[in-house]
Amino acid sequence: MIKAIKKEIALTNDFIDEPVIESIYFGGGTPSLLSADEFAGIIESIHQKFRVTPNAEITLEANPDDINSTILSRWLNAGVNRLSVGIQSFDDNELRWMNRSHNASQSLKCIDEIKLAGYVDFSVDLIYGSPLSTTECLVRNTGLIFQKEIPHISCYALTVEPGTRLDNHIKKKLSPGINEDFQASQFSLLTERMQDAGYEHYEISNFAKPGSRSRHNSNYWQGKPYFGFGPSAHSFNGKIRKWNIANNALYIQSIGNNIVPFEQEELTTNQQFNEYIMTSLRTIEGINIEKVRSTFGEYAEGLFSGSKKYIDNNLMISSGNHLVLTSKGKFLADGIASSLFVVR
Repeated sequence: MIKAIKKEIALTNDFIDEPVIESIYFGGGTPSLLSADEFAGIIESIHQKFRVTPNAEITLEANPDDINSTILSRWLNAGVNRLSVGIQSFDDNELRWMNRSHNASQSLKCIDEIKLAGYVDFSVDLIYGSPLSTTECLVRNTGLIFQKEIPHISCYALTVEPGTRLDNHIKKKLSPGINEDFQASQFSLLTERMQDAGYEHYEISNFAKPGSRSRHNSNYWQGKPYFGFGPSAHSFNGKIRKWNIANNALYIQSIGNNIVPFEQEELTTNQQFNEYIMTSLRTIEGINIEKVRSTFGEYAEGLFSGSKKYIDNNLMISSGNHLVLTSKGKFLADGIASSLFVVR
């Protein structure tokens, strides 16, 4: 697989004009199972193919039980300078219910080790709104985040995917279901506590200390072009999106024959507008009205008329040249964005 990914990088054509790589993200599955040498090899392949900025952000997703002082040092030496750690909760009951393989003490220990190893930028994932969560649990989770001075937090409401064990347990009444009103109250409390502690709520699911935003994800929300390598990986150049096949064996076989196995679609103007609304509305900057006028002029009037009811109901504000969701509106972001889409 590593050999195939490196070869795909080498086979990449001019899908993006004169690309400059500002960030590299190892994510999906459990990339922290790779060795430090394998990371270094992939990073070197990217350097050989593209121009990479000297201070590029290189992030690795990892689980607490994968982390120790030795591997942290090796990752750092391989070029990884930012970690995204799937902690989810500091409550052992919640972790067992989520079927996580780590416990709270491992999470706390790994944070200390990350800081001792010299990582300045790192992030942890936090889940809120699970049936086992309480206000006290959320207060304790955020309190530990503040105590450990974690620079970046990604927070997600627990969702139930169809066909999963949790979905089956809920259907059989073996587990309580998701209470959206409770999740909304937890999101409100979470937002209030994070902002009071000095974190910038710069995207609906993300909070950062000043200067600690995720550059990689910020580029995505801004609609910048990107490459994706490996099975199921997506690439985007502003107008065309393409994605590799998901089957590992077929992916490796095709790459071995010097063929990158992908499908693609060219986005219509409607789709480009809808994607801009969807991504920008999630950010603290919101929708740039001038950008809509200059890039999607014919859609501006519909956007203004569609947003009026949200402004009137304190779900959105018109601030200068931007339309921005209020704290109340952020929990309803997906529904608000879809109502502003152009459907033709």
